[in-house]
Amino acid sequence: MSGLYDTTYNPDVLSCLANLSSDEVFTPPEMANQMLDMLPKKIWSDPEATFLDPSCKSGVFLREITKRLIEGLQDDYPVLDERLEHILKKQVYGVALTELTGLLSRRSAYCSKYANSRYSVVEFDSSDGNIRYGRCEHKWLNGRCRYCGASEKEYKRDAELETHAYEFIHQDNPGELFPMKFDVVIGNPPYQLSDGGNGASAMPIYHKFVQQGMKLSPRYLTMIIPARWYAGGRGLDSFRAEMLHDDRIRELHDYVNASDCFPGVEIKGGVCYFLWDRDHRGLCRVYSHDGNDVSMDERPLLEDGMETFIRSAKQISILKKIRSMQEKPLSEELNAGRYFGFHTRALWNGADGSLQTADGSSSYPVKKNKTGAFATKVYIAHGECWIEQKNVTRNAGDVQKYKVLIPRAGNPGGTILGKPKLAEPGSCSSNTYNVFVLGASASEANNLIQYLKTRFVRYLVATRTATQDMAPKAFEFVPVQDWSHAWTDEELFEKYGLDESEIDDVCSSIPGME
Repeated sequence: MSGLYDTTYNPDVLSCLANLSSDEVFTPPEMANQMLDMLPKKIWSDPEATFLDPSCKSGVFLREITKRLIEGLQDDYPVLDERLEHILKKQVYGVALTELTGLLSRRSAYCSKYANSRYSVVEFDSSDGNIRYGRCEHKWLNGRCRYCGASEKEYKRDAELETHAYEFIHQDNPGELFPMKFDVVIGNPPYQLSDGGNGASAMPIYHKFVQQGMKLSPRYLTMIIPARWYAGGRGLDSFRAEMLHDDRIRELHDYVNASDCFPGVEIKGGVCYFLWDRDHRGLCRVYSHDGNDVSMDERPLLEDGMETFIRSAKQISILKKIRSMQEKPLSEELNAGRYFGFHTRALWNGADGSLQTADGSSSYPVKKNKTGAFATKVYIAHGECWIEQKNVTRNAGDVQKYKVLIPRAGNPGGTILGKPKLAEPGSCSSNTYNVFVLGASASEANNLIQYLKTRFVRYLVATRTATQDMAPKAFEFVPVQDWSHAWTDEELFEKYGLDESEIDDVCSSIPGME
């Protein structure tokens, strides 16, 4: 059966699988090999080196590792059958995410979905071989799994259904899964778990695989994960801090467009893969990928005075020029969406409806049109409604001021920000919008709107965040201006001393906004 590893597969079934539209993002063989290329070449001729994929899907990492070891260990094991026996039984290991991916991974590595089958290139005593799958149950605590944070409402399943309680991260000590030390931990873990909302509100989970992998103390750890961790949020703040302060990350490959890694797949904010080297201390080689264009800078992951990872050297240069002016950031004057205390949308029964408070504690009657005591406009998701002013119980004093509303949901792959809106006196807004309160000046409010539409501002927002969530912190790099002035991009470029290459970077990466 060893001759199966000499067979050329054309087309590669794992390449085909990686191109399928799926909730799971399968790794193309080309990408798996780019990640393996970061490891030292000598590891492929080391018969003692051990490898673990803790999140097996297609088995592509295990297959490509095996192929490299087959070539590298020819001198140690001249007979192919003996070489395979050693590699697959003593060097290559995996933990499958589901029963199905376990079967698929064994098929990729062993050429048989059962490791003890006569069709397996190496016959094991058990059907799993070294690619284990163990059904795991969530451990519920106050409606959430204490290991992964999954919602009990969403993921409490009957025994015959997949739990999505991934074995590797549902362990206090992941080293108990295999009683051995691993030199390399590598994988493409699941990215998120639904929390009952839409995809944008789903809870990230990939960082837990990285953290568990580090608990194994391997020589090297490499994983491909969403780039959203750069900006933190959604339970990622501590993970971001850990990563950015870890000088053992030797190499980072950053992709603004996830489709450059995963054909046909859109992941807001892009993806990255990295190499963590236990014995490395120092700067990181940061590779920025944009289609076929690749640039590299050797630098710390965390620049002085920053709390987030800055993706490019030009962004760093621009931010330093802005910060040298020591101006207040817009984030300090911007109020989060719950400023007036209302939920995103009204529930309608004809022309009458109700608007719930953001905390869900109560609701108030609303009308579709201004009438009688219903004279206070509320800007809600996809429209507006009218409420009695007495029912605006949070920051009611700002109802009669001019305000600028900024949609809380952004567009990272396009204009970055949704169109800002002028909110006149006698109005407020729901949780759909962040709120900037101006006062009595309509012209100042319009000047702020013009400022928010500049490429300059939206470039700085895109630098700060890689998600759709335009919380006030997304405006941390945007400086406050004199609102009596209507700012243009040209004036802002001149004020902060941007050179031609920096201006080109801003204008080429950010589309215009009407």
